[in-house]
Amino acid sequence: LLHYSTDYVFDGGGERPWRENDATGPLSVYGRSKLEGERAVAASGCRHLILRTSWVYGARGGNFAKTMLRLAAERERLTVIDDQFGAPTSAELLADVSAHAARATLARPEHSGIYHCAAAGVTSWNGYARFVLAHALARGKALKAGPEQVAPVPTSGFPTPARRPLNSRLDCGKLRSAFGLTLPPWQLGVARMLDETL
Repeated sequence: LLHYSTDYVFDGGGERPWRENDATGPLSVYGRSKLEGERAVAASGCRHLILRTSWVYGARGGNFAKTMLRLAAERERLTVIDDQFGAPTSAELLADVSAHAARATLARPEHSGIYHCAAAGVTSWNGYARFVLAHALARGKALKAGPEQVAPVPTSGFPTPARRPLNSRLDCGKLRSAFGLTLPPWQLGVARMLDETL
């Protein structure tokens, strides 16, 4: 059984990447329900892989990068949160890792368990937005706002009903060790997605 979970099972404190055996402490109903899902999968006794990931995007449909491009085409200045940190992770990368890890776990059942899976590196939503706009401009996209016009704002400037963790960094060392995978920098996946959609 392959189950996808989230960094939201943690409380988002600290600055180091979360490891699989760190104490959980979800801040929201979403995080609590995902943690309950993890526990139910493990308690079932079946051979399983639980992949915790964060900041997932796909080339199809809406996503953060496309929203930033639309807003930057309409406005001369954007305001984006700069105190939440993570790694944008493509659905394509998750699919590739899932296939590899599932195949390996079928051959070696002792690999069953929880793994963190996110692209390498770290950024803030503000840094993510700046990267997207810089890449689009370099590809000739006409925008009113460039990376220099993306102003930083704390999470408190955009209150939401559900609290988001500030630290969404995930340590993927266990995944690398078990399956021999080196995950690419987040910038590569985002650039590829943008090149497909620009």
